[in-house]
Amino acid sequence: MTGLVFDIQRFCIHDGPGIRTTVFLKGCPLECQWCHNPESQSPDTELFYTPVLCIGCAGCVAVCPKGGHRVIDGVHTVDRTDCILCLDCAEACPTGAVEGVGRQVTVAEVMDEVVRDRVFYDQSGGGLTLSGGEPLAQPEFSARLLQAAKEAGIHTCLETCGFGGRERVLGLARRSDLLLWDLKDTEGERHRTMTGVPLEPILDNLKAVDAAGCPTVLRCILLEGVNLGDAHLRGIADTYRQLSHCRGVELLAYHALGRSKLERLGRPVPEGQAPSDPWVPTDERMAWARGRLEELGVGVVAG
Repeated sequence: MTGLVFDIQRFCIHDGPGIRTTVFLKGCPLECQWCHNPESQSPDTELFYTPVLCIGCAGCVAVCPKGGHRVIDGVHTVDRTDCILCLDCAEACPTGAVEGVGRQVTVAEVMDEVVRDRVFYDQSGGGLTLSGGEPLAQPEFSARLLQAAKEAGIHTCLETCGFGGRERVLGLARRSDLLLWDLKDTEGERHRTMTGVPLEPILDNLKAVDAAGCPTVLRCILLEGVNLGDAHLRGIADTYRQLSHCRGVELLAYHALGRSKLERLGRPVPEGQAPSDPWVPTDERMAWARGRLEELGVGVVAG
């Protein structure tokens, strides 16, 4: 039993309470236009190319079976058309300019990394966080990993978009001490346009998780000119008030870090992630949003 992860980060402090180890799983049913981890969306291994790290050694050219790498006059280009993701190029690259994104790991291998920091979890109230991508995209592996952490006495958080079959969602929720529920938007048509999926099943699953007694924190990303407005904030407050086990709302400001990753993956950059970054809210706008939620009666506002 293995899962496909693209990163395991230790000493995280923004993915749940305390100091945590966050495991980032590949695969996500959403295609958020603002995604800051676009390398997480595909359920398959991918290829990063970072031009600034390339020294023009042509090691990748020599090993690529499809001729996808070329260095002409010191300029390295990558043609991904026929790439079979053998990753020979990544192994041959001495600087990491070419690297694979995604590796198969077992539950035991992940837990070996997680338990190294048990002393910090115990001191800070931290633990393991499953993120992505979307853990629901790898449900069996996610369930086994959460169960292994619980059996080891380690606190578990599940960061999820909540889009999936009801039993699958509840199965992972019941193995988690806390759910970090990514509420992308509260306006249905805009949610579908910006994420590619409908809002209603996500809200239905959130209510089912709450009815099962699972504690949640709503995590809401705000984008200037998209959803940073009074109507969306009122929608967040309405959702919060319908929940009996929600511990609060965390407001997250959009940032454009996903732009460089899209370029490294060889994908087009959405209009909102243009160099001027029109979606990035100011500190003043975020402060206003937090204050407005407090006015609307939201019990806890973090972030």
